[in-house]
Amino acid sequence: MAALGWLTPRRRSATARSVLAGEAAAEAARKSSLQLEQEREESAAAEPEAAEQEFPVVGDVRAAAFFDLDNTVMQGAAIFHFGRGLYKRKFFQRRELARFAWQQAWFRLAGVEDPEHMQDARDSALSIVKGHRVSELMSIGEEIYDEYMADRIWPGTRGLAQAHLDAGQKVWLVTAAPVETATIIARRLGLTGALGTVAESVDGVYTGRLVGEPLHGPAKAEAVRALAAAEGLDLGRCAAYSDSHNDIPMLSLVGHPYAINPDAKLRKHAKDREWRLRDYRTGRKAAKVGIPAAAGLGALAGGTAAAVALHRRRH
Repeated sequence: MAALGWLTPRRRSATARSVLAGEAAAEAARKSSLQLEQEREESAAAEPEAAEQEFPVVGDVRAAAFFDLDNTVMQGAAIFHFGRGLYKRKFFQRRELARFAWQQAWFRLAGVEDPEHMQDARDSALSIVKGHRVSELMSIGEEIYDEYMADRIWPGTRGLAQAHLDAGQKVWLVTAAPVETATIIARRLGLTGALGTVAESVDGVYTGRLVGEPLHGPAKAEAVRALAAAEGLDLGRCAAYSDSHNDIPMLSLVGHPYAINPDAKLRKHAKDREWRLRDYRTGRKAAKVGIPAAAGLGALAGGTAAAVALHRRRH
């Protein structure tokens, strides 16, 4: 009995220690569970910010990026710079140069696309290239890029495009500029390719007519939709970038729309829909802060006068 009595307290003591260990383990488990739950809540709260930092998603090959060109990737309008280069090579006369200079000065002041001005510029360009070989214009376009366009690329926008490329995604220019010009710019920037206005050619010679209509406004959205279908892209995972309210149809197609150097209408639309905005201009355009009309006309006249003076100096 003595031995049994000696064993009993010890058995009880072991039980007490087990109970204590169990209670301690349960308490520790409860505390760790609460801590883990708190960490999960904090992680969930930080998730939107982390998603912003991780965009674009590396390796997401069903995503791509679509960039407008004029005043988004490049300061000014590509077709005006192209016209300037063609004038230098005597493709047209001073009268046409004055019109190009006027249109470009207006574009630089307003920072937006005016359909009438853009249509006039396209008609001028089509009449100028009519009868010339596509290969000739492509070769000249390479030279014009180096002369007038390379220094007008916005570094900030180029950085955005490079981020998509680094993530393994395709990046396309989408522009009303001639597809040949857009393709040259895309290649020089290391982008995937370009969607642009297609000018009709027969046997490699321009006819002076368009295939369909200029790639502008809703036509851009249709081009992006068609390319996405052909490439197997998920538009909800794609991004689009533009400065113009004319491109709202294209921006609305994708899951990640960006307003870059936006005009007033696009800025308001983007803010209303909580789209991301980026402005890489060093200062607001004069027209944005309401310059007097006389000052605006003076600047336009100055742009034309400079073009005429350039012509006279060269002769």
